[in-house]
Amino acid sequence: MNQLLLDAATKKGRPIPGQSLTTDPKNPAPYEKPPKFTSIHDASEHIFQRLMERDVYIPLMQVLSDGVPIMDITQTLLFKGFTEGKWTPDLMMLLVEPVTYMILALAERAEIDPVIYRGEDEDEAEEQELFGKEVNAEKLKQLKARLTSGKIPRGIITPEREQELEELPTITEVQSLLSSQKSEEDNMEGEESGSLLAPTEEVMQ
Repeated sequence: MNQLLLDAATKKGRPIPGQSLTTDPKNPAPYEKPPKFTSIHDASEHIFQRLMERDVYIPLMQVLSDGVPIMDITQTLLFKGFTEGKWTPDLMMLLVEPVTYMILALAERAEIDPVIYRGEDEDEAEEQELFGKEVNAEKLKQLKARLTSGKIPRGIITPEREQELEELPTITEVQSLLSSQKSEEDNMEGEESGSLLAPTEEVMQ
């Protein structure tokens, strides 16, 4: 019986009642401290700047071209920021739409036709999950309609950011960069293999 209660309490990742009281108050988790960002504007600027950095932008474009839904990426990015203490759960929810638009703008710049959310073509799906909570599919359809309209709301991306967008590589250029990087890595591995085999060849001669 106790195990059944435990299973019920922990279903879908919910914390065990009283679990927060067991943490060390002298060493709180990042999300238990005051958040780094308290406004949508500041948090959005931080996120967009990070998304345009090479080490994030290139793999992001790759996963978008592979069909990973924008909403999945948005949830992962925002939840990670929450666990790092960057924003509260309330601000995290408010950031969903602007961050989705940001990723859509990046996808458009890279000439990628992205998937908006998982199961978007399944008409029978009435509910979708957002951060582990069920969200009415109609709300997501409305968001999708706004996203696919091609009109990004004013203020989501500033003129300065729009100029920076123009300097980002397209998916073709991204794939070329990844291909070049892989070739360099293969060449380095080949050189290392050759150096290890060299003494053996000398002995054989």
